[in-house]
Amino acid sequence: MIFNRDWGRTELIFIALFGILYLIYLGRTFWYAHRLNTSARSVALKFFLRSAAMGALIIGLLEPSFGDPERDVQAVGKDIFLVVDVSSSMDATDIQPSRLQRIKFELNRLITQFPNDRFGLIVFSSGTYLQCPLTFDRNALTVFIESLNTRMLTDQGTAFEPALQMALDKQSGEHTRANASKVIVFLSDGEDFNGVATKTLRSIRRQGIQLFCLGIGTREGSRIPFGNGFIKGEDGSFVRTYLQSESLEKMAATTGGDYYEITTVRNDFPQLTQSIQQVAGRLIDQRKIAITSNRYYYFVILGLVLLSLDILITVRTFRL
Repeated sequence: MIFNRDWGRTELIFIALFGILYLIYLGRTFWYAHRLNTSARSVALKFFLRSAAMGALIIGLLEPSFGDPERDVQAVGKDIFLVVDVSSSMDATDIQPSRLQRIKFELNRLITQFPNDRFGLIVFSSGTYLQCPLTFDRNALTVFIESLNTRMLTDQGTAFEPALQMALDKQSGEHTRANASKVIVFLSDGEDFNGVATKTLRSIRRQGIQLFCLGIGTREGSRIPFGNGFIKGEDGSFVRTYLQSESLEKMAATTGGDYYEITTVRNDFPQLTQSIQQVAGRLIDQRKIAITSNRYYYFVILGLVLLSLDILITVRTFRL
């Protein structure tokens, strides 16, 4: 048993008052017993009950607790950046209701699987934008995911390199946790017009960042909705977009990561979630916490019970 409070002036005042008043009470009782030529020894029972009650109440004031006073608690976690393609091809409907809408649905499910990890969100087309820095706030992250659309960035085309470089920089920046495991989840239909520098991919691998790439779409392809119609090329024909997995597979292989797909006949998102779960969270914090349970009310109840007995029990100090 340990006490959450130290002996202080309050407890000493109560004990002093009890002692002074009870000495006065005993003095009066023995004086009357002497005048009546009888014994006052029977007041010993009352003295025991009242002293025990007083002691129990004083202990209650000191807030006694039971259990181990301290225990080492370790926190492990991951920092996960979601890098999402928001180019116009992500509006294609070969994956219903559209590629981007399906990604949004899966990401909302993903973030609920990792309550102790931080997530960040980067969007890209040919340009790149940090939509949400690393955060534990799932409500804010859900709002950002729901707001994803292909009109967020005015740049046309798709470029993987700036998006990967930003994710790499953010995972290495001053606001990251040095000991946390680093994960990048890259989601796109695979259309990349510029290519990714080998230097960037090697930096990701060298820094121990786990890269998971997910391709979405079909190899049969689909037209790209635009307004009430579809996007047309310079020759007037409809532009078709296809899942181009080769670039994503190469990125994953070069960094030592894994590649997954969502098509009309295949959904690897559960496997992606499982792979992220298997990334061992590193120690990010260790501290001692008090795990004792305050049981002051045990002694308060004991004191009240003893006072009740004191009221119910009568002691005679003389006979008629």
